[in-house]
Amino acid sequence: MVGYLIQRLLGVALTLLVAAALIFFLLDVLPGDPARFMLGINASDEALNALRQQLGLDQPAFVRFGQWLMGLFTGDLGMSASQRAPIAELILERMQLSLPLAFGALLLSTLIGLPLGIFAAQNQGKFGDAGLMGLAQIGIAIPNFWFAMLLVVVFAVTLKWLPPGGFVPWAENPTAAFRALILPTIALALPQAAILARVMRTSLVDVARQDFIRTARAKGLSKNQALWRHGVRNALLPVMTIMGLQFAFLIAGTIIVENVFYLPGLGRLIFTAISARDLFVVRSALLVLVGLVVIIMFLVDLLYALVDPRLKKRAGN
Repeated sequence: MVGYLIQRLLGVALTLLVAAALIFFLLDVLPGDPARFMLGINASDEALNALRQQLGLDQPAFVRFGQWLMGLFTGDLGMSASQRAPIAELILERMQLSLPLAFGALLLSTLIGLPLGIFAAQNQGKFGDAGLMGLAQIGIAIPNFWFAMLLVVVFAVTLKWLPPGGFVPWAENPTAAFRALILPTIALALPQAAILARVMRTSLVDVARQDFIRTARAKGLSKNQALWRHGVRNALLPVMTIMGLQFAFLIAGTIIVENVFYLPGLGRLIFTAISARDLFVVRSALLVLVGLVVIIMFLVDLLYALVDPRLKKRAGN
């Protein structure tokens, strides 16, 4: 198991290094001059050269890439060109919203999707199965932004139960911050719950046809007992992969929902930085997103090794 863990950690480090290089150099070759964008077209050459020197744009790309990597290790990501604030502080501030939103949506989608998928598999071919899978198909087809606007109209505008948008920092009012994330969490979670329900149902139906389930039934277990004791654990393997990919979507793809609810999250930070051509913020924020996704997939791999005994044996060889 130690060898398996070391191998995966090396894979994570290599992935992050390659991602950092791709992000930096792809953004670096984009046309345009950040200094001229910041100072305007009427800026003098002296002012432009001074700003380029201040931002480090006068140095070769490989030197700037090395300095950026060193800054990543020390936590010094530089200054935002558009907001004149430390990039690390901007990202940490936005993560206080984006991480709870993503984890909350993932938790809610798991609590809804997995039980519904198991129920549908237990009632395969019956009315409950067909009804749930039909609802799941509708949930997958509904766009997040449309569902988010529907939630605002019903629960914020009509019923006035929850705020329609905005966010209060956790330190100022935790209750208001929690209430502000309820509708965005639901808007993100329900379509993902529909996907999880379908995947769980399909996986569990396939497992139910395996020989070890028939053996358990032959020993006297009922269908539901055999599925719960022996089927669900084996059916979770593909589901965990989907959950890891869903977290990647939730952490990186919330920009539309954040704009619907006027939430100052990480996705909105990237959007505003791109609009202002603040590539210093864009590259650091993108790498943070990539790092979160890679870490989550690393944890999924570890869960694979815990759930599937075959991976444990391979790790030990």
